[in-house]
Amino acid sequence: TSPLLHKMHILLLDTLYTLLTSLSLTLLLFALSPLFPTLFFPARCLTANASLIHCAIYGVLISLTLRLLSSHRLAQHLTARAFAFTMRYTTGVTFHIEPPTSEKYLSDSRPCVIVGNHQSSLDVLLLARIFPPYCSVTAKSSLKKVPFLGWFMALSGTVFIDRRNSQSARQAFSGAAAEMLTHRQSVFIFPEGTRSYARGPELGSFKKGAFHLAVQAQVDVVPVVCANYWGLLAAREWRFGSGCIPVRVLEPVSTKGLGVEDVDALCTRVREKMLDALREIGETEAGRRVGGKEVDGRRVGGMEVDGRRVGGKELERKKA
Repeated sequence: TSPLLHKMHILLLDTLYTLLTSLSLTLLLFALSPLFPTLFFPARCLTANASLIHCAIYGVLISLTLRLLSSHRLAQHLTARAFAFTMRYTTGVTFHIEPPTSEKYLSDSRPCVIVGNHQSSLDVLLLARIFPPYCSVTAKSSLKKVPFLGWFMALSGTVFIDRRNSQSARQAFSGAAAEMLTHRQSVFIFPEGTRSYARGPELGSFKKGAFHLAVQAQVDVVPVVCANYWGLLAAREWRFGSGCIPVRVLEPVSTKGLGVEDVDALCTRVREKMLDALREIGETEAGRRVGGKEVDGRRVGGMEVDGRRVGGKELERKKA
């Protein structure tokens, strides 16, 4: 056998062994969680990671198939929908766009630059829910080397950004702008650049790459705001509950006629709109439920307001 086939054989065996080991460990942790509630957190984390790996493998296969049909720009949308469907049943976490009619901004504005707030690794599921057809994501270049996930991202048209090399980053955005105009391909970017792990309705400072791209391509910026879900997922508290997280798609912000000198003002304007919406969502019943705030006089620890144990804690009655 050739060295390449041998390496592929070893990789497949290692992957199969890892998946079987993870499955066995996950089942064991879930079985023990009624006795040791803190084990519920790693069990759900393993379940989420297993779902991601399975969907990444599916993504590689669908990307290869669609490339043969010259339709690979649909691969991320189809894989995202598969991941959203899988996570609904393996973790019980869903995202709901409110109002549903605002979802049209994501497809009607094509091509556009979609920007969203970044809280944790669970935001991958947010992407899975909102990703419109003919859209690709940006990612740090190191993800290229991750088996299956990196392969899927490369095959499906991800815009990889090397944050340590500004010249390389500019070239990547220039290529993205050309792709957007030629193929009407939208791009999703987290302008905060990193996860915030916020405990409330907060936004970090925005990097300007997304707004330079929008101005360069003269396309709309479509802000997407996800409610703070610290009450649902908090790694330091070992909490990973299930529930429905509200999301708002804001009206597109036009960049027609704007130049490089307008990027700072555009960035500030979009961030202010998103922060206002984030605070508004946080005060709705759904927002308070996933944000860990009090709902109907009871404090929500992460899942449902029904007195069940969540993340090792009971729901507490509001003190007078």
